[in-house]
Amino acid sequence: MYCSGCGQALVPGQPVCPHCGRPAMVPPPVPGFQFELATYASKIRALSTVWFIYAGLNLLLTFAGLAFARFAMQNHWMWRHGPWMNGPFRPEWFGPGILQFIWVFATLWALFLFSVGWGLIRREPWGRVVAIVAAFINLFKFVPFGTALGIWTLVTLMGYRNQTLYEQLPQE
Repeated sequence: MYCSGCGQALVPGQPVCPHCGRPAMVPPPVPGFQFELATYASKIRALSTVWFIYAGLNLLLTFAGLAFARFAMQNHWMWRHGPWMNGPFRPEWFGPGILQFIWVFATLWALFLFSVGWGLIRREPWGRVVAIVAAFINLFKFVPFGTALGIWTLVTLMGYRNQTLYEQLPQE
């Protein structure tokens, strides 16, 4: 340890510099690896909670949209006012099939998003990879909340340091 005023070498535990009389400054303790690991674990917990919320909102909004579309089809409101009302194919023939496909796809997508949250909260080895894949998919969807979540996920999980920290986390 050296004096911050004159640069004189100090004996450890010496309160003042014998040369210039300046008080010796004790450097603050540096947080250890366990502190960094605990901080990273809390970031992963928050990230997984937001993935669960995003999955639930995604499922809820999709089902609300499908309920509105089914209502519009049953009352033929959409078909009487659309550009396809006098076309060769009747919308009543393929409309319910399209809604069924969207319902199945939305349910599978929500299950995928729930698995992202589950893998992160349980700190599974596959959870990080699945979260990175979901983050990249959300970057291309251009939904503001999903894009922000994708960026946050990539910043939190990508890189050698973050990969090492994630691998050191104990599984729950």
